[in-house]
Amino acid sequence: MKFIILGKNINVTDGLRAAVEDKIGKLEKYFSPDTEVHVTLSVEKDRQKIEVTIPVKGSIIRSEQVSNDMYVSIDLVEEIIERQLKKYKTKIIDRHQSGGNFKQEFLENDYMDDEEIKIVREKKFDIKPMYPEDACVQMELLGHSFYVFVNAENDETCVVYKRKGGTYGLIEADR
Repeated sequence: MKFIILGKNINVTDGLRAAVEDKIGKLEKYFSPDTEVHVTLSVEKDRQKIEVTIPVKGSIIRSEQVSNDMYVSIDLVEEIIERQLKKYKTKIIDRHQSGGNFKQEFLENDYMDDEEIKIVREKKFDIKPMYPEDACVQMELLGHSFYVFVNAENDETCVVYKRKGGTYGLIEADR
């Protein structure tokens, strides 16, 4: 695995680099040797955050963890990614056919699905055209973390969502 480690508001010391390469390096049993692992370490007040992104043939595997200790965050992110890989292995293989950057042993190994994805409720509702700002107000009134609407400016189906820090995001289709 090839590590690309960046620091935001933090100096990436040899100790931190070694901890990342050691912990995340445990995942190399799943990936081919030429797989790139993008790691960003950042500090905001008491929050020690690590973001790990692994591009895999048309998709990405990603996790981000925050704690008050960077080494704890590193431990947590490795566990989460390993759990994701085992849980979604069959879906990953189906999507990527040959499995992309995964080692053959991982693809052949059977892992138990911890949880099967089940859709337990379906909703249908009329979507009326509105502006993104109005969609944010509607989302807040409903107490939801996202809201689907038709953008009155371009007649496209869009989604507004609540971001960390109380800000909002807008998702539009790229056609």
